[in-house]
Amino acid sequence: MMLTKQRLDTPLKIKSVSDSGEFSGYGSVFGVKDSYSDIVVPGAFKDSLQRWQKKDKLPAMLWQHRMDEPVGVYTKMEEDDEGLYVEGRLLIDADPLAKRAHAHMKAGSISGLSIGYNLNDYEWDKEKGAWILKEIDLWEISLVTFPANDEARISDVKNALSRGETVSPKQIERVLRDVGLSRSQAKAFMSEGFSALKQRDADNEAAAEALKTLTELKNLWS
Repeated sequence: MMLTKQRLDTPLKIKSVSDSGEFSGYGSVFGVKDSYSDIVVPGAFKDSLQRWQKKDKLPAMLWQHRMDEPVGVYTKMEEDDEGLYVEGRLLIDADPLAKRAHAHMKAGSISGLSIGYNLNDYEWDKEKGAWILKEIDLWEISLVTFPANDEARISDVKNALSRGETVSPKQIERVLRDVGLSRSQAKAFMSEGFSALKQRDADNEAAAEALKTLTELKNLWS
């Protein structure tokens, strides 16, 4: 499992964000056990950052891990005592998506960063019940809508269904909220069903993401 995992989500710790699109924050925080039982330790990014420095480049800034949707550039990336500190610039004058991402960041509705990586060195710590990530080959850092705890709730429902366990309507409704539906949209699905939501909200971006998740859940129900 650890060999194939290539994402690590963290709550977005914005230190600053300017009107012109510059921002700073942390792409990863050391010593914190996330919902996937991973702990990043100091030095994990050292070798990767050195390789990027030799190429005179930095990892990509993407929107929601979509390789065809870069939204800006990182201008600084380094380890400090807290974690992987980053500075970047959203290309708000040239890219409508970057402008939208900037507005969400300013409003606080972008709530996570997620790194894309290859894992070069790790070990299982039985005492902590966690994977210790010792060397991470970093290749992108995305702005993401939902932090790891939200994704964990989705995973919990999927895992329960795959084991044949009963999932409560409240759990499903919470998943719908996690993937972007409003309270009224989530309740509409719970009362009217999958097809009703599809007809009603097919053109809505949040609903499209919800439908993708619901399709996966529906397949597990079958």
